[in-house]
This record gives sequence, structure tokens and C-alpha cells, in this order.
Amino acid sequence: MLAGQTATLIGYLSQVRGDGMDARIAPEHANEAPIIKVGDEEILAGHIGSYVVIRQVRINVLALVFKMWEQDRYDNNCVRQSERFISLVPVGEIQEDGTFVRGVRHYPTPGAQVYAVGLDEINAIFSKFRQYEFFIGQLASHKNYQLSLDPRALFGRHFAIIGQSGSGKSWTVTSLIQNTIKAMPKTHLIMLDLHGEYCWKDKAGVVQSAFPDDMVNYIDAMAMEMPYWMMTYAELVDLFIDRNDKGATMQMSFMREVIQQLKRKEAKRIDLATVSIDTPIYFSLAEMYMQFKAANEERKDFGKTQGVLFGQFDEFLIRMQSRFNDVRYDFLLKPKQRNNSESMAGLLRQLVGLGDKKANITVVDLSSVPTDVRPAVSAQVGRLAYEFNYWNPHRREFPITLICEEAHAYIPREKNGPFEGTKRMMERIAKEGRKYGVSIGVVSQRPTELSETMLAQCSSFICLRTTNPDDQAYIRGLVPEAEGDLTDILSSLGRGEALVLGEAAPLPTRVQIYRPNPEPKSNDVDYFTGWREGPDDLDMDQIVNLWRTQTRL
Repeated sequence: MLAGQTATLIGYLSQVRGDGMDARIAPEHANEAPIIKVGDEEILAGHIGSYVVIRQVRINVLALVFKMWEQDRYDNNCVRQSERFISLVPVGEIQEDGTFVRGVRHYPTPGAQVYAVGLDEINAIFSKFRQYEFFIGQLASHKNYQLSLDPRALFGRHFAIIGQSGSGKSWTVTSLIQNTIKAMPKTHLIMLDLHGEYCWKDKAGVVQSAFPDDMVNYIDAMAMEMPYWMMTYAELVDLFIDRNDKGATMQMSFMREVIQQLKRKEAKRIDLATVSIDTPIYFSLAEMYMQFKAANEERKDFGKTQGVLFGQFDEFLIRMQSRFNDVRYDFLLKPKQRNNSESMAGLLRQLVGLGDKKANITVVDLSSVPTDVRPAVSAQVGRLAYEFNYWNPHRREFPITLICEEAHAYIPREKNGPFEGTKRMMERIAKEGRKYGVSIGVVSQRPTELSETMLAQCSSFICLRTTNPDDQAYIRGLVPEAEGDLTDILSSLGRGEALVLGEAAPLPTRVQIYRPNPEPKSNDVDYFTGWREGPDDLDMDQIVNLWRTQTRL
């Protein structure tokens, strides 16, 4: 037996498979209260979520209990006897020097002894990760043990937070960020907040936040001005062209030519030697519109002959005029502050937390942005972060993580959808971003609707309660085969309780996430209180005015 190992025998291995093992609990621990003492703590023998170690000669395999059941049998006197069994997922091996390595190379055989695991062994397993002091919660099996993740693996190789509505996603995101800033004071995060949960204005108009005031930079996307001229060609196509329109190909080709021409003129003004279709410099949207209009109405020979493009852009002009006349799009199409190429540096400073107010986390509030344009704006924020660090000589000392709330809304699994350009941009960040110090944390309640490419690039998963069978099956396919059975416990997780899988944790771990302080503004509406003590009347004029002005309180 290795030094520091516990000697509490709880059962014997009965079956060994490539993806798991079964063990029979020893008769003395198969009673109605199978309490055992391991070190200074008392635990239930073989309870779900606990760890055990299987020992045989020089083999020491660490496993996680994910299922327990009883099986009846009759002895020679026809007296019914019950035997208790547990199913185990092997997660790694404990070496002779006490160190832990993931993966199992030497499997035991049936008959091997199964021992309970105490805090001493758990501490040895997690000791390498505890040096980071990046604590996120308590082990479900040992409430007094604080779990630390590896921030290099979590933020450096993308991660996903998955769970159904009401499982505690916003709670988890807030707690994770609060503890990230505590462990790493020079954190750089950009959050896409679709529902105004992490920063919001109270009744007095004062911005409240789930993060310390001196560490958060709140940006209302409507007031920020995300100017159209900083969008890529693909994003502009998503904004102005209906890909299902029969004339879409002609519209895209002509728009490329016009934008290229207008950007060449601006490049000459600012002494820029070369320019491409995606170079972020100013061009006049009104001028682009007029060129489309002129080509659409062109006639020759004193009006007798129609031009080559006559009538080809009717749909485009209507769509563009509609966007331009809609006040909801003013922040994007009618910039008042950022209406020249020189204003780009100020926007980038504000976005990465180096503006007038230096901050660790920039919360971009998209709750007031029209739903159909949110994907384009989200992709623009992500692209700006990516391009910023791509060209940043100090990218290795200034890594950035982009937190994508409700990611399935703008990084969908659907192919050739209306926001294909947006999806491609975010997938590009997922595939290439970490080389340039830009990673992504996706948060979603429907992994089956989220881009497969995006999830495939994630190396760590924080999985909260998920009861949908399709989502459970999808999550099972994302994790290593040997850990797939663990997804069966997803439906039994409590609020804020998660199963952490992947490289950020030394082994699959069930953890109770710390309660965030302060909490995000994501509590469900209290129907009981509202319907008992709610107002007798409402200011209908105010509601109509807020609706018309697209203002949310």
C-alpha cells in the first residue's frame, strides 16, 4: 500500500469493461446506513459522485461512482439476500510516488479490492492544480474541499458552460469571473450580455453590476456606436443582403466593387499604401447607396436603352433604406462620434478595458439591440478582439477571453442560415484565436443548436443540470468515451451544481459552484408574489413610450 493511502475496503470488482467497471459492495457496508470513516470524515460507502481507488498488485486505478443498485438472490434456504453494486468510471492511475495521471493503461481484473478515497488522496490528486489558487467551488463528495481549476487550460483552450434554463448558468458565469479576477488581477475579459444580466441600470439610472465597480467597464451597445465601416464584407452582406433573394449574387458582387472603390479613396486620404475589402477604414454609406441607386436606374441613349444593371437592385435598395430609416439601427449605421478612420483606436481602447476607465472586464450590453442584428454586432465585437490581438506585438502578455452568453443565438449549428458570415467569424476565432491570445467561453442552454465546430474546439466543459435527452446525448458525444457515462447524472444536479469535464480539471469532478456575491440580475420572475402583492394599475403611456423609443428599464 502506498504512503498516505486509505485502507477502508468497501467492495470487490465484479466486472471490467473498456469503458467502465462494476463492483460489489462488501456485505458489512450494504446496509441501510453504510457510514464509514475515512481519516477524520464520515461518508457513505460508494455513494454517487464519490471517488474510489481499485488496487491489485501494483495497479492503483482511481474511479468515480456514477450508479448504484441492488440485486436480489436466494440462498440455499430460499431466504432472499440483497447484494449492492456500483458502476465506476475509471479516470486515471495513482503512481507509486503518489502522483496522479489521467487515463488508464493497466486495468485490474475482477476480484480486485475497492477502497474509499479520503481527503488525503484527493489532495494529492488535486495538489498540482491547487497551486493556481483558482478556486471555483466545493467537491460534492467532500464539502470541505475547495476545487481549483487550471486557468491555463480553461481560458487558453476555450471552454463551454452548458445547462438548461434555471440550472444556474448566469450564477456560474458570474462566480467564475469573480473568482478569476480574484486569482488573476490582470484578467482581460469581454462579455456579450444579451439580456442585461451582468450590468444593469436601477430605477435611478445608476449602473449596477455583478462585479466590483473598479474592475468593470459597462458599455451600452446602442450608445457605444459600433460603426458599420468597421464590419467585414461578410458581415455587411449579412446586414444588407437577403441570401435567399434571386439577385443576391449580383448584389454581393456590386457591393464588393463599390466598397473597394470607396475604401481606396479613404486610403489615399490617410496615406494608407494598401487596402483590402476588409480594411477597417471609413467609407460613406450614403455614397454606397447612391451608387447602387444610380446603377439600378441607369439609362442610355437619352433614356431609350436600359443599363446593364437596370432594376437589379430594387430589393437591395428597399432593404438598405429600411435599415437606414429604422432608429434602432442608428448606433450602427449613423455614427456621430466614430465617423472617421481616426476614431478606431478609441473604440478598441474602450473595448479591451484600456480606455478612460481601466477595467478587467468589459460588459457589452446587447439587450437593447434589435434581435435580428445582434449576431452581426456580436461577431463584430469578437472580430475586433481577435484582430486587436492578432496585430498586438504583446499578445502573449495580454490574452483576452470572449464570454459569449446565449451563444446558440448567433453561433448556430444551422448551415447556410441568415447569419452565415457571423458564424464563420466566431468559428475562426475558435479555431485560430488561441494562437494569438484570444479564447472563447461559450454559454448555452441548447448545445444541440450550437455550432459543432465551436464545441469541438472546447477542451473543458462545465455542465449544469440538463434533462433534455438530445442534449444529454450530445454532451456525451463531446467528452472522452470513458467519461461518457458520467453524463447520466446531469439530470440530478442541483442549482449551481456542475460536472466539470476536460483539461481544466485533473479528473471529472462534481462540484457545487460558489454562490456569486453580488449575484447577477437573472432571478426568475416571482409569480406568486407578483400575483398576490403586484400593482393594481400600470402607467400605460410610459410602456408605450418605452416601446416606441426602444428603451428598456
